[in-house]
Order: sequence, then C-alpha cells, then structure tokens
Amino acid sequence: MRLWTIHPQYLDTKGLLAAWREGLLAQKVLLGRTRGYTRHPQLRRFQATASPTEAISIYLAEIANEADRRGYKFNRTKILIGQCEGKLPETRGQLLFEWSHLKRKLRRRAPRSYRACCKIEVPRAHPLFRIVAGPVQDWEKTNSGKQTVSRTAAKHRAAPGGKRHASSRP
Repeated sequence: MRLWTIHPQYLDTKGLLAAWREGLLAQKVLLGRTRGYTRHPQLRRFQATASPTEAISIYLAEIANEADRRGYKFNRTKILIGQCEGKLPETRGQLLFEWSHLKRKLRRRAPRSYRACCKIEVPRAHPLFRIVAGPVQDWEKTNSGKQTVSRTAAKHRAAPGGKRHASSRP
C-alpha cells in the first residue's frame, strides 16, 4: 500500500489506478470494515488525525479529480463525503523520498513521464498535505532498513532555502 504525499498529477496510469485502489482499501481499513492492514505504516498519518475517514476521503477525492483531468471515470460514490479540518503535516524528507521512489518506478514503466519528472527537483504535494521541515518518516520502508535519501533530499536538508518547486504538469 502506498498513499502518496506527492500530487497525483505525477503518477502514470498504473500509479494513479493503484493510488485509487489502495486509497479505497485504506478507507475500508479506517472504517473497520476489514481485518487486514490495520497496522500498515502508510495509515499512521491518517490514524493520527481527529477524523481519519474524512482525511482519507479528501485524499481519494483528489485522486478522482486527477482521473477526471485525464478523462478517466473513477466511481466517486465509493468515497465517503467528509470535511477535513486543515491539512495533514508531512515532512519534506518524506516528500522527496517518495519523489525518488516514484522516479525509479517511472524509469522502468513510463520513460516519457520519467524524463519529464527528472526536470523537477521538488514536486508539488497532494493538496491534503502541508509540507514541513523534517526527515523521511520512521514508518517508511527503505532499502536495508536504512533511511536512504536522494541527492535532492540531502541537498534540501543542507540548504533549506534553495528549493525549486514544480507547478507544471509532467
């Protein structure tokens, strides 16, 4: 399960479909409608909110919005309607770790998207998240149990003022 911090505009078709499917699974878990995945690390930031199901609803709504922009039709009736107060904080290290992770996936399965993403140093975040300073989250699965950080993440950690955000679509 991967509940992306990055904006869904960067996901290829496979990634967008997986984000939708995994977001719906997360919603089911947060509602207590399944016994599996209840301790999945990707759910921690949602479980830590006052309204986890409302937060995942907002997450799913933006995935569906991206699907609409691409001409896909995701069944929005599967999303619980909810209001989420504010944004969930997420660290810059987590955002950049996921960006590096996505680019590795795109390099193999969507070379054109990969080339477009390589021009972007710091991606936009999913609208549910407010990016704050900090490292990769403890719950993130990384290579060999170590928290590996891309060169971009390391550079931004060393020079927090030198950020280049991307507002254009890949």
